[in-house]
Amino acid sequence: MAAPPAKHPSLSPDLYTEEYFRAACEGFHEFNETHGERLSRRLQAAFALAEVSADMRVLDVGCGRGEILRHCARLGARACGVDYAPAAVSIARKDGSRNALNATPVSRADAKALPFPDGDFDRVLLFDVVEHLFPWEMKQALQQARRVLQRDGLLVVHTAPNAWYDRYAYPFVRLFRVLCGQGAAYPANPRALNVAANVDVHVNEQSALSLWLALRRAGFRGQVWLQSPPQSRNEHALLAALRRVLFAWPPFRWFFQREVFAVARMAA
Repeated sequence: MAAPPAKHPSLSPDLYTEEYFRAACEGFHEFNETHGERLSRRLQAAFALAEVSADMRVLDVGCGRGEILRHCARLGARACGVDYAPAAVSIARKDGSRNALNATPVSRADAKALPFPDGDFDRVLLFDVVEHLFPWEMKQALQQARRVLQRDGLLVVHTAPNAWYDRYAYPFVRLFRVLCGQGAAYPANPRALNVAANVDVHVNEQSALSLWLALRRAGFRGQVWLQSPPQSRNEHALLAALRRVLFAWPPFRWFFQREVFAVARMAA
């Protein structure tokens, strides 16, 4: 008889190797080419929402390779980075030292138990983190984010893919691609699309609705919305028109947009 599932499952930090951060984790191309000087489109879009300025206290939860910390420091902010994976901490410290950011502290810590006092930060960033946390972990991580934020502080979240895309839209996309002879690029498991490592580390993708509800339950109020990468494909005009409808018109866009963003403050 199979063992029952763990009541409180959690991913091993050993899944997040140096190879993962340098060959799979969002923004790795840009990081490998520029040591974090240039952010990926997705990370740049998320970071811009934080509106970081000089002397702000910024916490990057799940800081990965540390490139966001560099951009915070460049703006004169006082940033801290934490990550659950020893490999991430090692890369971020090494890269920070190489780029004269060794004054930016990076430490190993769990998003569910942040080692900071209450109300310590103006900004808390959760970029491409919540999809790696089981629901019980995500709940605690959001509670911790709220605890360490100042009363007028801002939480910025980015996660991908949109769970409704994987669950409802992807089967139709894959069928269409199979019929077009492109099925090899569209695996049966949508988590393997583009990045095979996500099969092992993505455990809790969010829709705009589920993230909005999770934020409200954690005591936040704000905006949650969907976006997708810019499309520049050379395709038939009819297919291009269909794509515009699916990505721009409700209710189709709720299922076909790929990325989820949120900006939230503490509820009054």
